[in-house]
Amino acid sequence: MGALPGDSAGFCAITPAMMTDDAAAPAQNDPAVETILTLVAALPPGKSIAPEAVARALAEAKAKPSDPPDAWRRYLKPVKQQALSLARQGQIAILRKGKPVDPRAPVKGVIRLAAAPGVA
Repeated sequence: MGALPGDSAGFCAITPAMMTDDAAAPAQNDPAVETILTLVAALPPGKSIAPEAVARALAEAKAKPSDPPDAWRRYLKPVKQQALSLARQGQIAILRKGKPVDPRAPVKGVIRLAAAPGVA
């Protein structure tokens, strides 16, 4: 293994130049982000989608013949994590019992994803 910058023993020091203000931003080429944004944008106004539907769509796009029928479950946690991140950025809204919730507060229970108010 080659040495990384910062230490001859192979350890890397994090420098201010390596840190960015958008470290919490989801990668726009992340398949979960792309799937969430695509499906939410396709919804009629006032409608929402379950994270499970997004996970199923993502699993279907990445499916292999050997995958079990419930392979979508492995994508559910990443979909929910990316949905929270997108909601914190104001790109989508997270609904609980039909009402928007604060994505910076702990979100528990059944949620749905919708277009953020004012985002077309």
